[in-house]
Amino acid sequence: MQFFIIVGGLIGLAVNGWRGAAFGALLVWALLPLVGRLLLKTAVRKIGQVQTQFLDSTFAVMGAVCKADGQVSSEEIRVAEALFDQLRLNPEAREAAKRAFNRGKEPDFDLDAEVARFATASARAPVFRQLFLQVQVSAIAADGQTHPAEHAMLLRIARGLGMSAHDVAMFEAMMRGGGPGNGGGGGGGFGRDRESPSALDDAYQVLGVPATANDADVKRAYRKLMSENHPDKLAAKGLPESMRALAEEKTRRITAAYERIERARGGVKS
Repeated sequence: MQFFIIVGGLIGLAVNGWRGAAFGALLVWALLPLVGRLLLKTAVRKIGQVQTQFLDSTFAVMGAVCKADGQVSSEEIRVAEALFDQLRLNPEAREAAKRAFNRGKEPDFDLDAEVARFATASARAPVFRQLFLQVQVSAIAADGQTHPAEHAMLLRIARGLGMSAHDVAMFEAMMRGGGPGNGGGGGGGFGRDRESPSALDDAYQVLGVPATANDADVKRAYRKLMSENHPDKLAAKGLPESMRALAEEKTRRITAAYERIERARGGVKS
């Protein structure tokens, strides 16, 4: 704030000497709180717009993803309904989400256009993109298997969001057994034995390190992911409280993947 007051004073000084300097400094001092409030209101409004687009696009694309293999299973519907509770949707918002889901199931639904709308809305809020993809993967994981058409659609969605096949693989690994509980809307995972060698491979995939990584690299990768995905840090970047459960689920799965590697190695040393 002092910086801007000084700048205002210097401009006034250049225009009208010392009287101008005093006037310029006082003017900036008086206007800064107003400007700050306007900027805050603008930021809140934009975040609100992203949230609204997130809900509409999330459920519409979820409907398309669930229909990709030709039918929507009861488990996939259960995931969508569980997400209503996780996001704390009121009755009106639930009805809107159901309409969006049904819209996504229609044969003429334009998936790419819907993803593009969300990508534009979330251009300055990448945290929403991660949650968006997390939800889509969890929907597919609900029935315990991934159809090739579903996986292809996930890759298509990721590309539309400026994300990669690696991001898809990481979330798929999480849902296959990278962590306990129901992920991102109640999905139960792809049915892989949680302590099998394949589950351990998934744990390394979640952390983004090879099985040959030394203990220090494993711990470093884990700490980095936890720092990047901590719900409090994401809240500071615009994540609303209603979506905190999704972020917490992701950190639980990251931690579970790390603990699985710890058990397999007999402990991870710094």
